[in-house]
Amino acid sequence: MKDAITTDLGPKAIGPYSQAMRANGFVFISGQIALDPRTQEVVSGDIMAQTERVLENVKGILDAAGSSLEKVVRTTVFLADMNEFASMNQVYARYFRQDFPARSTVQAARLPRDVRVEIDAIALA
Repeated sequence: MKDAITTDLGPKAIGPYSQAMRANGFVFISGQIALDPRTQEVVSGDIMAQTERVLENVKGILDAAGSSLEKVVRTTVFLADMNEFASMNQVYARYFRQDFPARSTVQAARLPRDVRVEIDAIALA
């Protein structure tokens, strides 16, 4: 059994996908970019500002799904420029403090709406 998660705590999907799916004891969060859920516009600022908005979106969707950042077991981080890894990581470390999730980080040729970062996540429900 699977349930689609839809919430105003994260940006609306900008394509044919769900913000998240809850299935078999897990929550699968679609890749989140730096869209403000209130305006659906990309937040201005550097990689740190965009990473913060992305992780706030992930947090909001997890909350709506009955989960939390503490239950995240896996993330994938997509960066437009791997030279921004340290700055992204500085913000990421404020959201994940101990028992860090498994993670992959890759540089992507281009991200939706030309953002600097996109993050998806898998968490325990």
